[in-house]
Amino acid sequence: MTATTEGDLEVLQQRVRRILITGQVMAGLGMGATLSMGAILASRLSGSEAWSGMAATMSTLGAALAAVPLARLASRSGRRISLFTGALLAASGAITTIVSTMVAFFPLLLVGLALIGVGTAVNLQSRFAATDIANDRTRSRDLSLVVWATTVGAVSGPNLITPGEAVGSFLGLPELAGPFVFTLAAQTLAAVVYFVGLRPDPLLLARELARDPNSAGAKSLGPSVDNVVVARTAIISIALSHATMVAVMAMTPVHLVNHGASLAIVGFTISLHIAGMYALAPVFGMLSDRIGRIPTILVGQVILLASLLFTGFGSENELAVVIGLVLLGLGWSAATVAGSTLLSESTIIEKRAARQGISDLVMSGSGAAGGALAGVVLAFLGYNGLSFVALALVAGVVVRITLTRATVSASPSGGVEPITYDI
Repeated sequence: MTATTEGDLEVLQQRVRRILITGQVMAGLGMGATLSMGAILASRLSGSEAWSGMAATMSTLGAALAAVPLARLASRSGRRISLFTGALLAASGAITTIVSTMVAFFPLLLVGLALIGVGTAVNLQSRFAATDIANDRTRSRDLSLVVWATTVGAVSGPNLITPGEAVGSFLGLPELAGPFVFTLAAQTLAAVVYFVGLRPDPLLLARELARDPNSAGAKSLGPSVDNVVVARTAIISIALSHATMVAVMAMTPVHLVNHGASLAIVGFTISLHIAGMYALAPVFGMLSDRIGRIPTILVGQVILLASLLFTGFGSENELAVVIGLVLLGLGWSAATVAGSTLLSESTIIEKRAARQGISDLVMSGSGAAGGALAGVVLAFLGYNGLSFVALALVAGVVVRITLTRATVSASPSGGVEPITYDI
C-alpha cells in the first residue's frame, strides 16, 4: 500500500492536486480558443449563420454523452485511465475539426466539436478526482483549486486565436483551423500529464484504503455507508444552479446587443462573468470547509437571488446587468464547489465515480435545457421576465435543502450513515 497514514495521504494529495491543476490549465488553453472559433467555423462551413449555434450545442452534447462512460471507466480502471482517455478523445476531436476545415465538410466539423466537448467532461471529472483522497478539513478547498485552474484557460484561450492562425498558416492549414492546433497540443499534453502523474491512482488508492478499516488514513476519506438523500440533494443543487446560470448568461449578449450595447461591452460583461465563475472558487472552497457544504450552497442561492434581482429590475441599465452577471458567476461557483464536495463525501468509494458521472450528465443536460428554454422565455417575457422565471430554480434548491434537513432530522440514520458535517 502506498499511503496508510493521514500524513502520507496529505503529501500524496498535494501531488495529485498539482497534476490536476496542470492538466486543467493546459486543457483549458486549448478549449478557450476553440470555443471562440467554433461558431465562426460552423457558419462558414454550413454557409448559414443559422447553424452557428451548433458549435456550442455539439460541444455541450459531447460533454454530456461522455460523462457517464468516463465515470464508468474511472470506476473500472481509475481516474488516471479515465482522464487520459478523455483528453485523447478531445485531441482526436481537434484533428477531426482540422480535417473538416481542410475538406470543407460541415457534418465532420460537428463530429469534431462533439469530441472536443469530451474535454469539458474531463475538466468536470478532474474536480471530483481532487476529492478522492482529500480529508474532510480541506476537501472543498482542494476541489475549488482545480476549478480555479480553469480561469487560466478561460482568460488566456481566446487570446491564442491570432497566434493560432499564424501557426496554421505556417503549417499550410486553412486560416480558421490554426487555433485547433493548440487544442491538439494542449489536450495531448494534458493526457500525458494525467497518465504519467496520477501514480498511484487516487481513486484506486482510496478504494484500497477503504477495504482496510484499521488504516488511519481511511478514516477521513468518506462515509462507510451511502447517504443517498444528501447525494441527491447535492446533484439537484448543482443542476438547478447550473441551469440558472446558463439560462441568464446565454441570453445576456442578445439582450445587450438588442438594447444598443457595443460588442466591447458585451465581451467585457461575459469576461467578468467568467471571472466570477472561476477566479474566486478557492474562496468558496475555504468557506465550505469552514461553515459547511449546505450553508455554502445556500450562500450561493442568496448570491444567485441578488443576481436575478439586478438583471430583473435593472434590465435596462447596463451597469446593473454587468453587476448581475458577476453575481451570477459567483453564485454558481459557490453552489458548484460546495455541491460537488457534498456529493463526493456523501457517497461511498465504490459508487462515487459512477454517481459523479450521473451528476455531470444531469448538470450538462440541465444547462442545455436552461439555455434552450431561455430563448423562448426571452421572446415572450423579455430579459427581466427571464430573470424572474429563473427565481423558481433558486427556490427549488432551497426547498430541496429544507426537505433534506427535515428528512435527516426525522431519521438520523435512515439506513445511511449519519452526516458528520453541518447540514
